[in-house]
Amino acid sequence: MTKKERFEKVIEYFSKNHPVAETELNYDNPYQLLVAVILSAQCTDKRVNMVTPALFKAFPKPEVMAAASSDEVFQYIRSVSYPNNKAKHLVGMAKMLVNDFKCIVPAEIEELVKMPGVGRKTANVIASIVYKKPAMAVDTHVFRVANRLGLTTDSKTPLQTEKELIKYIPSSKVAVAHHWLILHGRYVCVARNPKCASCELKPFCKYFSSLQKKLKK
Repeated sequence: MTKKERFEKVIEYFSKNHPVAETELNYDNPYQLLVAVILSAQCTDKRVNMVTPALFKAFPKPEVMAAASSDEVFQYIRSVSYPNNKAKHLVGMAKMLVNDFKCIVPAEIEELVKMPGVGRKTANVIASIVYKKPAMAVDTHVFRVANRLGLTTDSKTPLQTEKELIKYIPSSKVAVAHHWLILHGRYVCVARNPKCASCELKPFCKYFSSLQKKLKK
């Protein structure tokens, strides 16, 4: 099976069986999504969703968060990973959002990554979800699933994976494909002991094929 054919099979499967795939982070507007995605770095969406209701109530707008201290923000996010750094990032992000972007979350990747706590992955999430751009955010799930399925070849970095996925996935499918791969990695193709037995992608999965060959030896 060629790489092009593998991509076609994967896209066909997800399009048919999971046509709707969305972020599991809870938010009501672009500012809240940006805050939630910053908090989600190396942290579960479930944990983030536990702290954001009170956080958003205390800091409903970027102006309010920009006027706060990182110690004040820390009190609301202390249960997430790296709360000290994230509190500083959130306040810094809010200040830049107010001063440089007039409280409007920018649409361009180059503008988004200027803000504290916003790397390329976070910027791609915002561009994809808020502005419906064909941006592929590569987190650990996307990186792992793309590699196991055989969608990427020798990709060593998230950026290499991003470029390879963008090359083969139709632009109209990139945004939803990001969620397909994340959710598949979160619930089926997990890091340890992937659930290959129940996975319907195994007929065209390189990882499963390699396992079968090992068993035959």
